[in-house]
Amino acid sequence: QVQLAESGGGSVQAGGSLRLSCVTSGFLFRVYTFSWFRQSPGPEREGVASIAREGTIRYSDSVRGRFTISKDNAENTLYLEMNNLKPEDTAMYYCVASPQLVLYWYSFQADQYPFWGQGTQVTVSS
Repeated sequence: QVQLAESGGGSVQAGGSLRLSCVTSGFLFRVYTFSWFRQSPGPEREGVASIAREGTIRYSDSVRGRFTISKDNAENTLYLEMNNLKPEDTAMYYCVASPQLVLYWYSFQADQYPFWGQGTQVTVSS
């Protein structure tokens, strides 16, 4: 059974940092494609960072230069390092996974990922 468990969210002031973790189990971690999505109040989910099985990384324009996605294949864990946080980064952050190859230009489409964690809340105050 595929399981994704996020942690590391919290409340910080603008300019602060957080590191999100996503501990996974139940599948062969190293062959999956992973992304971090976020959702503010409302229906839209925004992809912010993705990492393919071979390591290709993509960032959204809104986080490039501030966020860093990484993974540890030995620990079956995905990370998102978030620096210089802004109030507009406030959202629920989700770790998502796909066993299929997700093409780079589709890596921020939510329907590409069948497996989602429960999310961790990030709140940034000004």
